[in-house]
Amino acid sequence: MASPQPVFRAQLASLETSSASQADRVEAFTSFLAQTISSTPPEQLSTNLNAFIDTILSDSVNIVTSRPVLSEFVSAVSKITDAEIKKSVYRNTLEKLRPKAVSFEEQDCNIREALADIYENEDDNGEAAKVLEGIQLHPHQRQITDEFRIKVYIRIMQNLLAEDDETGAGNYLNRTNLIIHETQDATLQLQFQMCQARILDSQRQFLNACTKYHQLSFSPLVDDAERMLCLSAAMTCAILAPAGPLRSRSLATLYKDDRSPQLPQDYSLLEKMYLDRLLSQKEVDEFAARLRPHQLARGEDGTTVLSKAVIEHNLLAASKLYNNIGAKELGELLGLSAEKAEEYAARMIEQKRLSGTIDQIDGLIYFDSTTSTGGAAAEKVVSRQLRRWDEKVGALAQAVENVTSLIQNAYPEYVSASLTA
Repeated sequence: MASPQPVFRAQLASLETSSASQADRVEAFTSFLAQTISSTPPEQLSTNLNAFIDTILSDSVNIVTSRPVLSEFVSAVSKITDAEIKKSVYRNTLEKLRPKAVSFEEQDCNIREALADIYENEDDNGEAAKVLEGIQLHPHQRQITDEFRIKVYIRIMQNLLAEDDETGAGNYLNRTNLIIHETQDATLQLQFQMCQARILDSQRQFLNACTKYHQLSFSPLVDDAERMLCLSAAMTCAILAPAGPLRSRSLATLYKDDRSPQLPQDYSLLEKMYLDRLLSQKEVDEFAARLRPHQLARGEDGTTVLSKAVIEHNLLAASKLYNNIGAKELGELLGLSAEKAEEYAARMIEQKRLSGTIDQIDGLIYFDSTTSTGGAAAEKVVSRQLRRWDEKVGALAQAVENVTSLIQNAYPEYVSASLTA
């Protein structure tokens, strides 16, 4: 890096040792800064600005002078068009401020926000997050609001999520959760909900993520294209969720959403799951091609989230087709060994996501078709039971009516006396 020119150094030294009043010194430094930015060649500008910072942060310049000058410096540098110069100057300034950050909390914060803007424009979200994490959100020298903290936390989360750092984003989500109620800003709340949905999705809490995405798909603050993306994400999460009554309710909600057929790729698979139909490998592979990396990650048993969800769904669908099935035949249906098929069935029965029993001696799995586990088939079971109940109530009422008629025919005087009493 080139050294500042002798004339420039001499002018800085003159300002540094000036005996003028604080107000005059602030004005002199500010004027010199404006002149430096307007007249210095681009190749020398970064060097001169760094020398300017070294001067105003030196011990010979009173903090009463350096604070307002540094604030003006941040504003002036932000107007420079060359992003590399701004980056170099901001980074050098933050380094110089490090041992004095407590005395320049506001200026340090402003520089970090401006530097983060540059990194975000360059899609360097990891660096943007690091810079923002350095902002002092519990300052000693100034007062800040919870709303400002929320803005910073959300911005950090957005950058960490762009870098697929779900763990780090989750930590800031927990912090934001404690104070999100302090803001009435609808945009901030929406951004928080967006981050929350993405983090739940990345943590494979698919049912909760599905609910959040679906709620966001109705928000009037989100444009039409984004709302459809949220709806698509909700459908994806519902498909990936573990089979059972809770997922069936989510599938039913999305299936009955009038907008869902506008997303034919997602809707075709969701419809089959809702109607408890078996899924083919081709359909699963086409769906898998559209998933994000964390949705295809393998678990300890070597299966992906999708393959596990499909196996459990097909097992649930089989329970609607058969009263009982052999473990070997179920394995062939699911593309598994008999032992693995039995293991899946046992786990789902134990977790009450499937109703049935296993006869390990005969190698048979019995499904209880009278118990609802959700989905379209479940609704049919419930409707059939309600009709039977209505029929039995009607039969009872008819029987009472018949007995009343017999009594009236056999003892007309008694009935007449009872009615007039």
